Amino acid sequence: MIPNPFKRGVKVPDSVVRAAGLRPGERVLAGTQADGDAWLLGTHEALHVVRGSGEDLRIPWERVERADWDRDEERLVVSEVGEFGRVRPQHSFAVEEPGLLLELVRERVTASVVLQRRVAVRGKRGLTVIGRRPPGGDGEVAWAYEFDPGVDPEDPAVMAAAEAALRTAQGDLGL
Repeated sequence: MIPNPFKRGVKVPDSVVRAAGLRPGERVLAGTQADGDAWLLGTHEALHVVRGSGEDLRIPWERVERADWDRDEERLVVSEVGEFGRVRPQHSFAVEEPGLLLELVRERVTASVVLQRRVAVRGKRGLTVIGRRPPGGDGEVAWAYEFDPGVDPEDPAVMAAAEAALRTAQGDLGL
């Protein structure tokens, strides 16, 4: 019999939940062990990485740009929303039993996107305007641009198109 890597329940020890430093009202919806002593905990607000070394990490769902699961390597790679001109934070975790965590990551990241609009600048190349907020619906909408390869964000024509698209998107949301 082949073991199912997507089994429903991965029991998170109480000591790990306490160490996560969850906010009042925040509770663990899914979790799994990763990279030896590290634990990945998903709540309705964020992905928490709890390490025995104390180098814990909290990534709000609206700050997760993408999360990729490599089934062959049993590895979860989480990329955070980046800032222009800076290296985008990326975290990689070896995970043998993801349990419900993968489903939760997909659902929470998707729920944080309130608007995504594609804008052509030159031919098929362009940018995407993305509006995100905490998946619970409260909080400010954070806006970002994602530029296609070969599109220069410092080009005045590109920035003008981006700013016009942003104003339209904000208007569509009544902001």
